[in-house]
Amino acid sequence: MIRIRRAHVLAAALAVALCVPAAGISSGNGLPTSIGKGEGQLNLVAWEGYTQPQWVTPFTKATGCKVNAKYAGSSDEMVTLMRQGGGSQYDMVSASGDASLRLIYGKDVQPINVNLIPDYKNFIPALKSPPHNTIKGVHYGLSLQWGPNTLLYNTQKVKPAPTSWSVIYSKKYKGKVTVPDNPIQIADAALYLSKTKTSLGITDPYELDQTQFNAAIALLKAQKPLIKKYWGLASDEIDLFKNGDAVVGAAWPYQTNTLIAAKVPVKDLIPKEGATGWADTWMLSSHAKHPNCAYMWMKWVSTPKVQAEQALFFGETPANTKACAVMNKLSPGSAAQYHCGASAAYFNSIKFWKTPIADCGNGKKDCMDYTQWQQAWTQLKG
Repeated sequence: MIRIRRAHVLAAALAVALCVPAAGISSGNGLPTSIGKGEGQLNLVAWEGYTQPQWVTPFTKATGCKVNAKYAGSSDEMVTLMRQGGGSQYDMVSASGDASLRLIYGKDVQPINVNLIPDYKNFIPALKSPPHNTIKGVHYGLSLQWGPNTLLYNTQKVKPAPTSWSVIYSKKYKGKVTVPDNPIQIADAALYLSKTKTSLGITDPYELDQTQFNAAIALLKAQKPLIKKYWGLASDEIDLFKNGDAVVGAAWPYQTNTLIAAKVPVKDLIPKEGATGWADTWMLSSHAKHPNCAYMWMKWVSTPKVQAEQALFFGETPANTKACAVMNKLSPGSAAQYHCGASAAYFNSIKFWKTPIADCGNGKKDCMDYTQWQQAWTQLKG
């Protein structure tokens, strides 16, 4: 697993705080040993497409917990939302790797007892205790789904069919390109440069020294005049493609699935340079008002059926290996399509989102940290 390879570096500098949970009966280490009665509602910060009626409605019926979801367009927005109102406004967040450690070390989320999640034992090994949500053996969330960031294009407007990320930097599609409004997009530029400008010596798109960082920013500045819009929510990009305002861009499989269902002629792919990606975690707020409903939710969304439903809806890969068979029942061949039960080699081939830090692991602290990424992205957009 490559999400945050040096979590131990941060752990040495920051203490792990075990917050006293309100769910069920507490054990000696402060974690609940059982799930208590539901509080009637659950307030979530989530990626668009993660709280669909298909699995939310039966959850509410089974538990009495009404789900209220706020969609966020970026990890930065998720962190901000989880800190609103003293951190008590939302109970949980579906954090990606570029947010999870910020939430842990900001003490915005609390440890959970994975033993209260029966299907946890069926998770792929890489997602049982990944370094983006598990610190010194303490679990700060439940892994959920994972997948790559893809190149999306209109098959009627983009010809020949692209094989490289170079198409989103090409003047050929000026005014018809869209990419996420997210500082982590700098990593996508760095990944492309790692394969097309090898003299830069980029080995990790999240670990960039000043020269490498400047090269990525220069590429994005050159791209800016080509951009129709930097999209926030997935639905923004969907609308751009539906309206013909964009014909190529960086996306998630969710956009592809939604557009195909709407009869828009699109396809997606992982280009030859590879792809960045995400591995998401449901994390429990340190000040959650509805912790029992939160644990019920974690149990629910980790079951094979719900994992399969979400994987097919969004176009991602479930953490639960038992979801693969369910996926194939619901949609024959889908398990292989979305790499359910994929090898560790495939999993490790994706450059998963992580929070850039100054320590590059080379004995120096000469990498650009996330604050500098944020500042550069803000200046870039103008």
